[in-house]
Amino acid sequence: MLTPKVLILRTAGTNCDVETDAAFQLAGAETALAHIQNLISGKIDLADYQILAIPGGFSYGDDISAGILLAVEMKHKLTDALNKFVADDKLILGICNGFQVLVRTGLLPGVSSSKNGVPEMTQQATLAMNTSAKFECRWVDLATQESPCVFTKGINAEIYLPVAHAEGRFTAPSDVLEKLESNNQIVFRYVQSEYPHNPNGSDADIAGVCDTTGRIFGLMPHPERFLMKWNHPRWTRLVGTSGSSSEAGDGLAIFKNAVNYVKSHGK
Repeated sequence: MLTPKVLILRTAGTNCDVETDAAFQLAGAETALAHIQNLISGKIDLADYQILAIPGGFSYGDDISAGILLAVEMKHKLTDALNKFVADDKLILGICNGFQVLVRTGLLPGVSSSKNGVPEMTQQATLAMNTSAKFECRWVDLATQESPCVFTKGINAEIYLPVAHAEGRFTAPSDVLEKLESNNQIVFRYVQSEYPHNPNGSDADIAGVCDTTGRIFGLMPHPERFLMKWNHPRWTRLVGTSGSSSEAGDGLAIFKNAVNYVKSHGK
């Protein structure tokens, strides 16, 4: 059986790459950590992998705007490789800063695509400064939405994950939001609209979205920080929103779903 290979992309300021690496290894994947310059130079070929993960952190110090410099590099220096990766039905995951990168490349939300099904590299939404005007670091309850997202197949109706961001407010023009709703591309919402339950003031309480195929997924909360019950702040009394006694944390299923998808599809 195919062992999925995951490329975890990093650059200056990335700081959640090791945790993301551990998550995919626990899920049964073969992983590689790579600096973006190794992709740009051709030392590493993106085509050798089935899953691309862009972890959290502060890429390039979030100068100008969160994730924008890494997004520009990817969009203009890796266009052909990314387009082929998406056209080959492979998976892309962006967490926190990675979500910001995917939105700024135009890979998400991907409400309009070219003829071959590859999202147009045009930014359609943004992740703006939190309405609290400060960095938010807390655990939040998320409601899983009906969507085509490969990463969330069969997971609990509500899960509990931590957030840590200053620019996490998902906002988009009304026509884009309408398409996200009609296409079922909203994957997670914050369970309550009021602050601090919605920690950033996102439109429609959006915490994560996927593209129309469900194979590109981005979210602000950190699933790689809740892989086992001991990661939970109250692990001695409660594990996850459901109160399950399982030793797996709520975030692990996201990585397992990606790995299982690749195994079942033989990509």
